[in-house]
Amino acid sequence: MNKEKTEQFVFRMWDDSIIPELSEYIKVPNKSPMFDPDWEKHGHMEKAVTMLETWCKKQPLKGMSVEVVRLEGRTPILLMDIPGDSDDIVLLYGHYDKQPEFSGWEDNLDPWTPVIRDGKLYGRGGADDGYAVFGSVTAIRALQEQGISHARCVVLIEGCEESGSFDLPYYIDHLGDRLGSPSLVVCLDAECGNYDQLWCTTSLRGNLTGTLRVDVLTEGVHSGAAGGIVPSCFRILRQVLSRVENETSGQVLVSDLFVDIPEQRRQQAELAAEVLGDSVYRKFPWADSGASTSESVYELLLNNNWRPSLTVTGADGMPALVNAGNTMLPTTTLKLSFRLPPTTNAQGAAVAVKQALEANSPPFSKVSFNVDSSMAGWNAPAVAKWLEQSMNKASGDYFNKPSVYMGTGGTIPFMGMLGEKFPDAQFLITGLLGPKSNAHGPNEFLHIATGKRLTCCVAQVLEDHFHRSE
Repeated sequence: MNKEKTEQFVFRMWDDSIIPELSEYIKVPNKSPMFDPDWEKHGHMEKAVTMLETWCKKQPLKGMSVEVVRLEGRTPILLMDIPGDSDDIVLLYGHYDKQPEFSGWEDNLDPWTPVIRDGKLYGRGGADDGYAVFGSVTAIRALQEQGISHARCVVLIEGCEESGSFDLPYYIDHLGDRLGSPSLVVCLDAECGNYDQLWCTTSLRGNLTGTLRVDVLTEGVHSGAAGGIVPSCFRILRQVLSRVENETSGQVLVSDLFVDIPEQRRQQAELAAEVLGDSVYRKFPWADSGASTSESVYELLLNNNWRPSLTVTGADGMPALVNAGNTMLPTTTLKLSFRLPPTTNAQGAAVAVKQALEANSPPFSKVSFNVDSSMAGWNAPAVAKWLEQSMNKASGDYFNKPSVYMGTGGTIPFMGMLGEKFPDAQFLITGLLGPKSNAHGPNEFLHIATGKRLTCCVAQVLEDHFHRSE
């Protein structure tokens, strides 16, 4: 593959076709079904997948079939099959559903209005993960434009990833043998430690979510009349949460959630720490901008990649401040999100957390924890020599720096499914979610220059996959 020709083609595709199409896609509020249960009625999901289907059908790939596969009551998936020069199969994965709006967007920015500023495309879903279908198809086109051989490529873009991919297993069963047995999986839904080189994700944490509810009364009462007699729901919640998390250090206290960290992952974290330095924590929008950490960057990476953590992501039963009268609240509910180490048994973790929270409820209270979702993480198999060399070559060619390996604190449920189904496959898990890109939060952006270079890297890996010898 000619490097200069690849860059010219890919960069032109991004400028002339991908960025305009992504901008239109950002305008569609196709929130994942967990956040929009009436997604079928609203029609945004259908509009988004139809837009992607229309663009893909316009791409002159030899023998390509493009299909939107629909199961009743399930978010549709976009499936493409591009014949190759061998019977080998590469599966390229992404998703088109989006997180909700969230608050705090800067002036002149909002989730559903695309804005290009300083080489970044702002708006919900561009980097997470709308670009994946465009990048995958363009990488394959870059090869065909130069007459370069590649394996058969199957592109699968789902509409339920941000909700835990609960629709996807039904499609996997429905498609049967159409996906084949891929020897390489390419996923463009992960992080990058910086925008200066190719980052390869070696592990993903699992995710356990649920609602912790405390009931004290059947209805609200005067806080003056009840205070000192009736316990506060919030106090009970604090007390119960202390069973599963140290409120000073943030360390999770449920032993079943921990695993032994593999030595290779420790070594990769050491290298990533050297490359990233204090950007590991300084990339976040701290309220106290002068804060520093007492832990090493290396330990912070292990905390983020291989240790459990807890976040409270929502609450019910607590009135907005404007409506907060002198009333003792009868019940309060918190949404809890536990990030699980990659090899933790997710179902076992759910049982352990539920037992810890519900055991021996404090007097005059009822405590319940209902598990909403329990998703396992993923730990990559050993990287084949050809793939290691290919990723390093691609990073050197298009970023002028070597590739780097790093675990990721987030979750991609499909990778766990694929790891179990295809244990012999190799994985290139990478993405554009770098410093301050802020997926799921306000001011989410896609770093355009990195998107272009990453697409070139994928093309290089696809070429090397075809010519590999193992």
